[in-house]
Amino acid sequence: MPFSGPPDLSRLVEIIGVPVDAGASRRGARLGPQAIRASGLVERIEALGYRVRDNGDIAVPADDVSPPKPAKPHSLAMLRATSLAVADAVERSLGSGAFPIVIGGDHSLAIGALAGIARVKGPQGLIWIDAHADANTPATSPTGNLHGMPVGAALGDMRDLFDSAAFPTPSIDPPRTVFVALRDLDPGEKRQIRERGMTAFTMSDIDRIGMAKVMERAVEIAARGPASVHVSFDIDAIDPSAAPGTGTPVQGGLTYREGHLAMEIVAESGAAHSLEVVEVNPVVDDGVKTARVAMELICSALGMSIL
Repeated sequence: MPFSGPPDLSRLVEIIGVPVDAGASRRGARLGPQAIRASGLVERIEALGYRVRDNGDIAVPADDVSPPKPAKPHSLAMLRATSLAVADAVERSLGSGAFPIVIGGDHSLAIGALAGIARVKGPQGLIWIDAHADANTPATSPTGNLHGMPVGAALGDMRDLFDSAAFPTPSIDPPRTVFVALRDLDPGEKRQIRERGMTAFTMSDIDRIGMAKVMERAVEIAARGPASVHVSFDIDAIDPSAAPGTGTPVQGGLTYREGHLAMEIVAESGAAHSLEVVEVNPVVDDGVKTARVAMELICSALGMSIL
């Protein structure tokens, strides 16, 4: 596996909060950034030796009023405005030489994060750790929720909704896009993965060959070509027994240790230039359990180790 070495501790880590939940059916993820910070995020990252700049939260506009049967995707105007603000913030962060960590918030924020990266680096490799592929479009989505469409948008299948001037597409390179921990896919997403040549490791694959081999392979694929890999970690990748505070829990997910092993391998590789951790919903959490897991996963991605 072509690891390039551990993270550079002299690098500036920049925290970007996105308190948005209009992209999901169950509200509450807008409180995720606050909960993750309250778990000691900045202090723990600084303890690893990094410089940290917390830029606070993106200003999220008020949700637009929708009719009883709104068009798909729902809440489009405010989510497009939020995505544009996220893209601008991530572009500024990368342009300054920082390592941006975007905390959410529902997964619709990835539309902006991936666009901001693409403005600086072009289409990138992507490791998408999630129970869901989030590769729907308005035509294939069974819910109309935008948090199920960011990969579809990044592939360029929603240019009519996210113009290419502000949201460069494709913002990901399909042959360098890897899904990890999948276990709940819609028919349209299955077609996307097959037809676009993306790589998918389901929970069955992890059961068969182990988390270490899956992540080593994921890094190898995503880091081919230009050394630019974005890691997106949806907290629902973790089994709800260990991370109950999320809006779309699916049984049979990663164990706590498998999640950390995934992030430890990312850290060892030195391949990632940015990270997002999303879908922490304190409203349905068991105290602060899930927010703390999210904070710890971020630290593992930055090189926190047992010894």
